[in-house]
Amino acid sequence: MRPVLRRATAAPLAALALALGGVTACGAGGGSDTNCSLDGCTVTFPRSGAAEASILGVTARLVGVDAGTARIEVAGQTVAVPVGGETAADGFTVRVERVTDTEVVVRISR
Repeated sequence: MRPVLRRATAAPLAALALALGGVTACGAGGGSDTNCSLDGCTVTFPRSGAAEASILGVTARLVGVDAGTARIEVAGQTVAVPVGGETAADGFTVRVERVTDTEVVVRISR
């Protein structure tokens, strides 16, 4: 009876793993770094140069930083977010966690 039980539970577990993988899928490009969890992704963008990340089914890109406010493009919508602040962009919450001379750390969640 054990082999039947294993097969019966293997399919739902595989489906769950695929679903969770789709929710937390992320990828970086141009020097950015991503770290995703069930509730969103943290993206570390280099402060200089063109960098983007593919997260939660959309593209996020650092447009620029001016006087402690980062301009982030998420799913084609550009928002300006001060360090420690957050705003909405196309159904996502965008929070700027940190801006340094070399990087910008952004948390994007649904």
